[in-house]
Amino acid sequence: MSKYEFQTEVSDLLNLMINSLYSNKEIFLRELVSNASDALDKLNYLCITDDDFKALNYQPGITLTADKEKKLLTISDNGIGMSKEDLINNLGTIAKSGTKSFVEALSGDAKKDSSLIGQFGVGFYAAFMVADKIEVTSKKAGSQEAHTWSSSAGNEFSIIDAKREEQGTTIVLHMKEDAVEFLEEYRLKQIIEKYSNHIPFAINFEKEEEGESKVEQINKASALWRLSKSEITEQEYKDFYQTLSHDSEDPRLYIHTKAEGTIEYNTLFYIPKTAPMDLYRVDYESGIKLYVKRVFISDDDKELLPTYLRFIKGIVDVEDLPLNVSREILQQNVVLSKVKKASVKKILSELKKLKVKDADAYLDFYKTFGRVLKEGIMSEFENKELLLELLMFKTSKSDELIDLQTYHDRMKEDQKEIYYLVGEDTNMLKNSPLLEGYKAKDIEVLLLNEEVDSIIVPNIGTYKELPLSAINHADMDEDKEALKEEEEAFKELTIKIKELLKDDVKDVKVTTRLQSSPSCLVYDKNDPDFTMQQMLKQMGQMDMPEIKPILEINPHHAILTKLNEKKDFNKLPDIASLLLDLAKLNEGMKIDDAHAFSSKINKLIEESI
Repeated sequence: MSKYEFQTEVSDLLNLMINSLYSNKEIFLRELVSNASDALDKLNYLCITDDDFKALNYQPGITLTADKEKKLLTISDNGIGMSKEDLINNLGTIAKSGTKSFVEALSGDAKKDSSLIGQFGVGFYAAFMVADKIEVTSKKAGSQEAHTWSSSAGNEFSIIDAKREEQGTTIVLHMKEDAVEFLEEYRLKQIIEKYSNHIPFAINFEKEEEGESKVEQINKASALWRLSKSEITEQEYKDFYQTLSHDSEDPRLYIHTKAEGTIEYNTLFYIPKTAPMDLYRVDYESGIKLYVKRVFISDDDKELLPTYLRFIKGIVDVEDLPLNVSREILQQNVVLSKVKKASVKKILSELKKLKVKDADAYLDFYKTFGRVLKEGIMSEFENKELLLELLMFKTSKSDELIDLQTYHDRMKEDQKEIYYLVGEDTNMLKNSPLLEGYKAKDIEVLLLNEEVDSIIVPNIGTYKELPLSAINHADMDEDKEALKEEEEAFKELTIKIKELLKDDVKDVKVTTRLQSSPSCLVYDKNDPDFTMQQMLKQMGQMDMPEIKPILEINPHHAILTKLNEKKDFNKLPDIASLLLDLAKLNEGMKIDDAHAFSSKINKLIEESI
């Protein structure tokens, strides 16, 4: 016997299972049956694509047996099985990338936490909610060796050599006293019907009756996605989603398509209510399973849908592909390309219908996935107009999100552009000095506070032939005639401020855009603004040259008018520095020297008393 210690995260997880997640114990069976189904899928694929397995003659299936007297529940499959190394890696560690944050992500809300179990691919451990000891005997397809993994939770597990005739895995649960309900035939059937009815393999219940073994299939094994919509109830759609996604919540929306004609395929897509934990990870896991003629091919092909729809869960089942098609060919396949194209249009169209039919439900969806949806603007040329209709924004006039059509409908009669301002904080954006001129003219401005906005929104270009324009660019909506007089009147002052701040700013100009603020920062039209610069740095462009802002001053503000009238520039070095720092703070930027800033403020206050 070989003994091993669990990875730290597994120990934490087991403790959680045993002590916290008792509200939804029945999910343990959903997870184990789902794992067994995956193992059968993988062996089916090998039998089609690998010459070493093409001669394998077996009837794929999953079998449950319950021994009330010994308090044992057994779940067995004849799928691909596991080697000794697989048992160690799959059951002794949480191997999936990013899962070190798993335990930290747990909220203490049992319902929410139980959905995370499946998301992180650690559903096997849910069995410790109902069992105080688990034994897993497995034989990998093509191997002569079998091994038994055993653990009573705690900090360790053991592995011993074992015997098993057929490839596959048998899990024996030694049930706890308070979990004996799961040894009852009616209860097991109830759970299978709820979660696993449409897993595409037979799930059998085996029992002894009058000294004879009796086997009864207890699920439909019908591949739900290939049935017609009229054969499927709303509840069956929801239950199948929970099996597919390991989510404890119902989906927000499902989209079932059966295409016949030149290309035949079935798709069943689900939109979750909550975001998966890896939504913003580069190594996110695809939520789409690919089948060919009901045979599982892949569950990690990210080419089946564009990355901006990576929150979608579901199944694509295609008729017109050879079963042994290679992964490389899949990524370039014309049939799959057409299925992808049609699927994207269908998903976006269904989201548009939701937006019209149930605005509140769509708003909930958008608050969860809108940021990801925006990414499509960079790549979705064919459906760009449809995608634009789905985007929502906060504005200078509305705390509620509105779409571009609503903004368009509310525009001033003589307005020729759609205005926007990008920053990191909505409250700071709403109080930005850059809005003052637009508020005075009663012009609405889109307020964009997400990191991706500085890259995404400029790529929109136009909406209904109106250009989208950033209001933090120099020369935006300036009154050129009024400006000429102010420039001449303040020429000496602007030259002196520019000289004092030459290391920090590109230029100093007077402006007509400000109402109550003394100064603001803007950028040349072709220069990235502060938010864009931060975004580029996060993307790895650390060696980009320094882009200096332009300081604009308000010729009607008391500070500037008095300075200009007195022509006494003794205090100008401190005042110029403060005008720049205050403008920086208003844009959410850090000031270079907080101590020097406070000292100048204190000095000016002291001199004014």
